[in-house]
Amino acid sequence: MRQAVFPVVASLVLAVAAFGAEAQNTQVQPTPSADPYANNPAAGATQFPLAAPAGKDSNARAVPLPGAVNQGPFDAATWKYGPAFNAPLAAKVWNPVKLKMMQGGKVTGGTLFSATDPATYCAMANAGYDFIWTEMQHDQHDWQAVSRMWRTCPNARAVPGVRIAYTDEREIQHALDAGALVLVVPTVDTVAEAIEAVNWTYFPPMGRRSNGGGQAFDAAMWGNVPGGYRSTINDNIVLILMIETLEGLKNADAIAKVPGVTAVFAASGDLGNFSGYAQGSPDYERAINIVHDAAVTAGVRLCGPLAWRDRPDFTCFQAGSETAAIARGVAAELGPLANTQGKPEAGPFSGR
Repeated sequence: MRQAVFPVVASLVLAVAAFGAEAQNTQVQPTPSADPYANNPAAGATQFPLAAPAGKDSNARAVPLPGAVNQGPFDAATWKYGPAFNAPLAAKVWNPVKLKMMQGGKVTGGTLFSATDPATYCAMANAGYDFIWTEMQHDQHDWQAVSRMWRTCPNARAVPGVRIAYTDEREIQHALDAGALVLVVPTVDTVAEAIEAVNWTYFPPMGRRSNGGGQAFDAAMWGNVPGGYRSTINDNIVLILMIETLEGLKNADAIAKVPGVTAVFAASGDLGNFSGYAQGSPDYERAINIVHDAAVTAGVRLCGPLAWRDRPDFTCFQAGSETAAIARGVAAELGPLANTQGKPEAGPFSGR
């Protein structure tokens, strides 16, 4: 894992250029596009009245330009972040999962474990779940396949979600730039890892996510949401951190309190795997209750498997995979006709 970095310093340094550019182009309303360079002006069409003089030191580090908000010598630690990406004052939450969580409702995610066919994804996304938990930790999906599925039916009833493989800038930004609205981060052991997840999930000034484009910015996905994607996504993303190890249990209280964490997930399988105790045993249940207490104390949502949907204070759940859903659906559809195949006495189907 990369060394966790608090977002303020580096992100505010990068914001200088963005704010200046915005100030000179306040009337420009670019068309939402996955290509971050699509709306660049033609070469020679832009004037640079505030540019440094050719071949000379402008002394910008020590002296601000006329009318600048930030006065005195440049200091990243005290930089006042600009208003270029403020959400409109009347902006409303447009991610139905975030909205449902804020209202205290129970949220379910259907697991797309191995399928790469957009038709399968879209069928899952319209089956009744709140979000689709696309599995990138334990399956061999690649981001191109996942992006293709998500953009096939972006307005399905369930929004795109994903469990990434690890806490990493590249992994998280691939997920978000492809359009994920629910991000699940596994095996979070420390506060430093939680901060790292927040850093790459949120745009400045809250985090360090780079404004690099991707299909999430396209009008066919989230580019036309009320208030604009860049300005409102920080208020709409759902960040779920999984507590799965003894180290994670030790730090669960502090992890849950990291600003930007939407929910913590008590990993039903791996808390057994790392503790050595089976579900239902006192030591296992103690581990689950530690995660429960961390969530309640921090005031964040508490997630677990769908089997725990009636467990106190759990309001966020991972449901079964696409293959499990097919099996359950066929059994429900056929009723007493299910598994009543003929029984040949010979051949490959005999004895079944």
